[in-house]
Amino acid sequence: DDEGGLKGANLGSLAVPLPLAAKMPEEQKAAEAEAAANGSADDEGDYFYVCKKALDTVREKLKKGEEVTQADVEVLAFPEGLADTELMVPVDMRGAGGDFEDVEQMVEKLGPKGAAEAFVKAADHFEKTKDSLPEDERPKPMTATEWKAVLEEEDDMEGEEEELLEGEEEELGEDGEEEGGEEDKGADEPAAKKAKTTE
Repeated sequence: DDEGGLKGANLGSLAVPLPLAAKMPEEQKAAEAEAAANGSADDEGDYFYVCKKALDTVREKLKKGEEVTQADVEVLAFPEGLADTELMVPVDMRGAGGDFEDVEQMVEKLGPKGAAEAFVKAADHFEKTKDSLPEDERPKPMTATEWKAVLEEEDDMEGEEEELLEGEEEELGEDGEEEGGEEDKGADEPAAKKAKTTE
């Protein structure tokens, strides 16, 4: 009888995670939507902008089995050579099928065709998931000029962060040992005074 009870308990405990697992996608979607709404820079909402015209071109080339070149990917992903009014559309890089630092690394790992396929997948992923985001928080198309300004702002912020981190490391390297020694002396003195007052 005891064994039967134990088996029942095991089955019961195995059944517990199932409803939790069923809920996970919804919770994950909610977390992703929240991260995107908050403008979070983590992996939850990995948005990038590509040239709409170039995206349509590479999509067509991939369908026909035509060669996608390095130049095609550069027009797609880099706004520098585009007209100021060229339309850029958002894609969600979580659907790209890999984790890449930047476009150069993507092309290096996948080749131009693979990179183009990754961007097409990312565009399709955004189309599927955009309705889960509040409309006012949803990434919207912008011009090449606007996207360039966003990229420049991000570069400036990253540069400032790196400078701050380097500054902090230098301060720790110079002052860490001395400060530690002074703190130890200071910690001993109050302890001695306390001992005297209790007597």
